[in-house]
Amino acid sequence: MKEIKIDGRAIGPAHKPYIIAELSANHNGSIEKAFETIEMAKKAGADAIKLQTYTPDTMTINCDKEDFQVKGGLWDGYKLYDLYKWAHTPFEWHKAMFEKAREIGITVFSTPFDESAVDLLEELDAPAYKIASFELTDLPLIKRVAQTGKPMIMSTGMANYQEISEAVTTARENGCDELVVLHCISGYPSPVEQANLATIPKIENDFNCIAGLSDHTLGTVVSVASIAMGASLIEKHVTMSRAEKGPDSEFSLEPQELATLCRETEAAWLSIGKAGYERKPVEEASMKFRRSIYFVRSIKAGDAISKSDIRRVRPGYGLPPKYFDELIGKRVNKDVDFGDATSWELIENDN
Repeated sequence: MKEIKIDGRAIGPAHKPYIIAELSANHNGSIEKAFETIEMAKKAGADAIKLQTYTPDTMTINCDKEDFQVKGGLWDGYKLYDLYKWAHTPFEWHKAMFEKAREIGITVFSTPFDESAVDLLEELDAPAYKIASFELTDLPLIKRVAQTGKPMIMSTGMANYQEISEAVTTARENGCDELVVLHCISGYPSPVEQANLATIPKIENDFNCIAGLSDHTLGTVVSVASIAMGASLIEKHVTMSRAEKGPDSEFSLEPQELATLCRETEAAWLSIGKAGYERKPVEEASMKFRRSIYFVRSIKAGDAISKSDIRRVRPGYGLPPKYFDELIGKRVNKDVDFGDATSWELIENDN
């Protein structure tokens, strides 16, 4: 699989990286903040803004038992239901958010967390779907999404080979012909030393798909580095300001950082090129500063060249240094001066 298309934009190794700005819960319950973030993502150069489509009731149940309590990490102390109640994007906002994104010219789609979310997103004609890491093992959901026939993006946080394989197989057997699989570490934030970007080309090879990265590390370094490992798509959480303390703000990029990500991932992609030893156009002007062999003493026609008559120096208009020993003892066929470049035209023919 060389490329797929989302909303007309080609994605794959032959195209600049596709950047998804993940809004997630960083609207902090304000649709105006959501609109502002969509506009920011467009201005920063992202290709798409991505939502998350769920309610607390489609995500979990309102239960106080210990199983439903978050212990440790960014959301320590929350009951799952309360966390998702705080973080969700209301279903009734979606139409306006889709319209806003389309109005300003940025692709918009979402991560559905159950079939009712897929139904809503189909009504809004979402151009693609994202499967979250935590839902990668929800094969019935993957089946429903695949049956839309839309491009799918899957994150693989926490998943082993078998789980990824089952998800990919389910998607393909149910109508998904355009698939991107994202390497992902489900830590919030994830330590740089656990990013394990070497997995990206393995994903591409093992599952015959376009590979990318869903990045939860702080900053942009890991995302930029992933391009050299073959990532064709980068997903990163974004926020207008980490100081606003939204559910995901701690590991989200602020506007200037998102702009840097878009700029530097494209530069990293451009820098890869293709393997080979061909001289690049920019190097042509430097050729004259290579070393070559010059006369450092004036000698007369018919004189034999001695070791003290020539040197290997810059610039590069004379014979290459590899001929230095071969020139010793050769006779010149005309007078030469100090600073003349050597050439075979100055050397008497032995024959």
